[in-house]
Amino acid sequence: MHSKGCPDEYPISLLINGYEIAVFQLTKYNLDDWTYGYLFSEGFIQSSNDIESIVINEELSTINVSLRSEFDEEQFFSKKKHYTAGCGRGVTFFSMTDVKEFERVTSEKSYQLSYLLKKRSEFAQNSELYLETGGMHGACIVDENGAMTIREDIGRHNAVDKIIGYAIKNHLQPDRLILLTTGRVSYEMLSKAAKFGFPVIGSRTAATKQAVQLAKYLNIEVIGYLRGKMATIYTSAGRVENDVTGESSFQRIIEGGN
Repeated sequence: MHSKGCPDEYPISLLINGYEIAVFQLTKYNLDDWTYGYLFSEGFIQSSNDIESIVINEELSTINVSLRSEFDEEQFFSKKKHYTAGCGRGVTFFSMTDVKEFERVTSEKSYQLSYLLKKRSEFAQNSELYLETGGMHGACIVDENGAMTIREDIGRHNAVDKIIGYAIKNHLQPDRLILLTTGRVSYEMLSKAAKFGFPVIGSRTAATKQAVQLAKYLNIEVIGYLRGKMATIYTSAGRVENDVTGESSFQRIIEGGN
């Protein structure tokens, strides 16, 4: 019987301009990407240009970030915290009401369902840490040429932050990118994707009702249960065409209300 190794997680302290934000449980891969992505997703920065430097010290388990502008910790932490579901006790500073203030997605790029299923399969086959341990989450960007970039972490939120960090570091534009994730698409996962502006989000598992409501409001297409020839399209943005024939399990869920 083949035995897989245990997935790693470490407590790592994030400091901004010398002020400790929190201690996070992270996998020690692509920590610079995570830092950019987390700071962007939670509204600490608006672009990679807002960061002057990042110093990662794995021995001390610290990430020290210097911003180009002042950081008003009292004003920021006066905002209400929202504890997230699953993968540890994460926290976000964006409520559902806050997320509704994000810009709506206007991309007109569409995809065939068979293409999304193919890319989801390629994503799984190339998730090295998952294949090694069996206990990792992953997030993946697919660009308009079909090229894939994958980031992995013990937490699904962390993996999405890593891939968003990669995108903003490299000044990628979201309108022709697909986000694939192994994790459930909950409202805080949707908020991270919406903050960057992904027009299409695909997951191997489900989306929550709250995430679907937000996705409809922001004109984001959400596809769940991307496995084999399976798929559930929760939204009606018109970016996915069902071209899968034969023995397939396809469902389109359109619920009223935003």
